[in-house]
Formats: sequence, structure tokens, C-alpha cells
Amino acid sequence: MLMLIAAAAMPAIAADGVRIGSKNFTESVILAEIAAGAGRDLGRRVEHRRQLGGTRILWRALEEGGIDAYPEYTGTLAQELLRMPGADLAALESALAERGLRMTAPLGFNNTYALGMRSDRALALGVGTISGLVAHPGLTVGLSNEFMQRADGWPGLREAYGLPQQANGLDHDLAYRGLQSGAIDVTDLYSTDAEIDYYDLAVLDDDRHYFPDYQAVFIYRADLDARAPEWTAALEAMAGRIDAPTMRRLNARVKLGRENEATVAADWLGVEAPRAAGRAARIAQRTLEHLGLVGISLVLALMVALPLGVLAARRPRLGQVVLSLTGLLQTLPSLAVFVFMIPLFGIGAGPAIAALFLYSLLPIVRNTHAGITGIPRDLRETASALGLPPRTRLWRIELPLALRTILAGIKTAAVINVGTATLGALIGAGGYGQPILTGIRLDDIGLILEGAVPAALLALAAQGLFEGIERALTPRGLRIVARE
Repeated sequence: MLMLIAAAAMPAIAADGVRIGSKNFTESVILAEIAAGAGRDLGRRVEHRRQLGGTRILWRALEEGGIDAYPEYTGTLAQELLRMPGADLAALESALAERGLRMTAPLGFNNTYALGMRSDRALALGVGTISGLVAHPGLTVGLSNEFMQRADGWPGLREAYGLPQQANGLDHDLAYRGLQSGAIDVTDLYSTDAEIDYYDLAVLDDDRHYFPDYQAVFIYRADLDARAPEWTAALEAMAGRIDAPTMRRLNARVKLGRENEATVAADWLGVEAPRAAGRAARIAQRTLEHLGLVGISLVLALMVALPLGVLAARRPRLGQVVLSLTGLLQTLPSLAVFVFMIPLFGIGAGPAIAALFLYSLLPIVRNTHAGITGIPRDLRETASALGLPPRTRLWRIELPLALRTILAGIKTAAVINVGTATLGALIGAGGYGQPILTGIRLDDIGLILEGAVPAALLALAAQGLFEGIERALTPRGLRIVARE
């Protein structure tokens, strides 16, 4: 089964192709587009795997070969990934080399973490430093989900400053809207965020110097020097070329000017921008990706869940174990299951299909079990009295009578998978989740709807499809009985 999932999800890429990843925020996407554009200008095939969630997903993908490079920050390497607080560049390079990785020299800007408030709110409260927050325990703090968990994030910051506030996690890009509306008072910022000036935010002084430097760099696999030496040379040549004002302008063009990241990156590189696909073409591509995720996972689930459901019906004690285990799988947080599959299948469609496969099991197993056990006892006893062997009874009597219930379970699994598959975009699986994530990041309702509306229509289509299959496969006599 694992080999089937891996084979079905294996992406096609040319022998000379390389992959670069980016995190789920605008600056990372822009820097990855700059790196990809530099490679394409050299004639190299470069695939950009966009918005792959948080730091740990990118790091794991890099170590395991799912991607070849991605933009990172020295503070994140030192504090979060390598656990070497205070390490200098040479120490970081040495630690990376032990893992088969390399790092470029800093690109030229320090995108450090900071805390920020609306300027009018900070002025009214007289808060200009992080220490100043101690005197206002009632302030509402909303922080990006990653910052809430990082070693260099909220837990350490709160302890270092003795902050009394409790914090809630939310998406980084939504935090600015929360500040603007007054829903939250304080959030974490990146010092090169374009929204700082746009929303007139006050950046609180890190008066105890908690945050380290976060110099932007590219990290890449050491074997890339042999596979694509001209590309790694181009990455190294970017050292010192992007200062903080330049990065803020690039971020502003995308976040505030609603320009495409690839176009902004191409302008900075001085190369021709790639032609952007139209909306219809994008929806068609995402539809194919989404259908692949849902279709493959559902077919694999049918191959496993139907026999398990029959076994559960035939062996009641064992059936309780089967139903309990499949029910337990359904309670696991979906995003966590997606991430747990990365070590087995890398990033992309593989872990998404594996996670969706697991989520499909319970509805099909449960309904197959319920359909067979719900057949009246006298019918089953009659079939047995006629001397029909178990296999014949299953195919000629039990499955046809249980068909409506089984198809209802399959329909439920398909509809659930259509919605859950949107999370696959966080691990590079594509599908309708890609425009939804981008729309949330850029506060673009049109992009959100570009993914949400087709996903809803696909769910309705799946429901209608299985209702049609049910009518076609149910014997006419059973349909008449059901109507009566």
C-alpha cells in the first residue's frame, strides 16, 4: 500500500531539474522566486514549491531531498533548527556541513522578529518597549502560530521579559487585520513587513535584546554543487545585494500592490517575467491536482476499507477493534497527519494522499459493517439454509442488500476528502488549497474564492455522482421497496 501511494504521487521532473521551497509568507515566496528566476535565466529547470507551511516542514524537506534549497534566516538556524544560540556564521556553516547542507553569505538585510502595536494605541498607553507591556496585563496578544511554538518565540520572550499576558495563535497575515480592527492589541512582526508603514504600526523596542540577528540566506543541499553548479554560484552571488529598504519595497509591491511574486522577482533580477496563467487555466490545473488527491486516496481506501468492513461484520469481536482503530484515526488533527506522513513520502502529493487515505477508512468501514449487520436475520438464515457458500452469500445476497449503506459511506468519505485535501497545499500537494492560502496571505478575496468555490462545487459533484451510482447499481426491486 505504501508503495502504491508513493508511486501514484511521484512527481515528474526533468533530470536537470532542481526544486526550491518557500514558507507561507510573502518575503519567503519572493526570495524563492528570485532564486528560481536566476536559475531559469541560466537555462536550468527550476520548480518552486510554494508556501510549504512553517520552518520545520521546509527543513525536513531539505534534509530528505524533497527540495534542494530554500530561503532561511540565521537566527532561525541558530535558535530553532540547530539549537546553537549565539553561534556565528562560521559555526552555523560547520553545523550545516555535518548535515550535508550549505549556506550562502547573508543577502544583505536583517529581518528580525519584533512586537508591534497600532501607533495610536501604543501612544495612548505610553508603550514604546517590550518591557512596557508588563504594566498592561489586559492587552490582547495575538501571535503567528509558528512564533507561539518556536524556541526563539513567545515562550522564551515571555520568560525573558516576565510578560503577564496570555497569547492566542493565528495566521500572521490575519494578525494585521486584527490590529486594524482592534480585535488584538499586540502581535509579532517581521522588521521588513510592508504592513508596518501601511497600517501605521509602532515597533516596540527590544530593550533587553532578546531577539538575535535574522540575516537572510539561502541554504541548499551540498550535492547541488555537483548537480547545478551554475545555480549555486548564482545564489552565492546574491550576497549583500538585497538591503532592508529593497526587501520592504518588494514585499510592498506584492502585499499592497497585488503584483505577482514572479513578476516582482523578475524585475529585481532584470530578466523577462514568466507569463502568468489565466484564471481559467489555474482553476483547471488545480482541479486536476485536487481530483488526483481525492481520487487516488479514495480508490486505495476502497481496496482496504471494504474488506475490513466485511471482516468486522463477520467477526464481531475483531470488528470492534477494527472500528475503534479507524475511529481513532478520524480523531487525529488533519494537518498533523499530513505532516506526520512527510518522513515516509517526502513533500507533495504523497503525504497528502496517505493522510486522505486514512481519513477515508472510517466512513467506508463503518457503513460496510452497518450495512451487512443490518440485513434481517431471516434473509441471512434463508441464504445459509439454501446451502450457498459464504463467498456466494456475500456477493449475491449481502453486498447487494447493503449497497445503499456502503455507497453512503463512500460518498461521505469523498466529500470529506474534497474539503480536507485543501490542506495539502501546505505540504506542496497543490489543489484548491493553493489559491486559498495565497488569498489569505495577500488578503485577496478573489483568490480565496478561486479555490473555495470550485472545492464546494466538486464536493456537490461527488455527492451527485455517488447518488447516481447508487441508483444505477441498486436492483429495481430494492428501489421499489425503499420507496414504499
